[in-house]
Amino acid sequence: MKIVIAAWLLIFSLGTAFAETRDAQQYFFDVKMGDFKSELATAKKEGKKGVLIMFTLEDCPFCHRMKHTILNQSEVQDYYHQNFLIYEVDIRGNVAMVDFNGKETTEKAFGVERRIYGTPVFDFYDLNGKLMTRLPGTTKDVNEFMALGRYVAEGAYKTMPFTTYKRQNRK
Repeated sequence: MKIVIAAWLLIFSLGTAFAETRDAQQYFFDVKMGDFKSELATAKKEGKKGVLIMFTLEDCPFCHRMKHTILNQSEVQDYYHQNFLIYEVDIRGNVAMVDFNGKETTEKAFGVERRIYGTPVFDFYDLNGKLMTRLPGTTKDVNEFMALGRYVAEGAYKTMPFTTYKRQNRK
């Protein structure tokens, strides 16, 4: 019996060893300078597909779940950083910022203008600051969040809803 338990522990530890996790706050989100118009120029210069903004609240349990089970995965962080600049915006925040059009605002007002009423919300903006797609809420797992990234990066959002894309691209 001890051998069976030891074998299961070994299998479990090997399985989890391949999924490297890193702090989402440090490794998923880019450092925000407070000027999204400038960030668009940076995204263009770096050859990104666009900008991803995660709208959050400090005490949001669903935001916490995303950060600690999905956004902390190295695979997710690496893929998303290849394709997007990524920022977090607190929908109750009073931090001064500049929107994609160069207008001075606050994080809270920015969220209100975009009709963000619950969190998390993932908004993907193109290199001109135009909304490409929005995912309100969470994804069920890493695979679904990776599919969301591919859906935007490959341009599939232009021709079909995300639900159709997921159905057509099941692994």
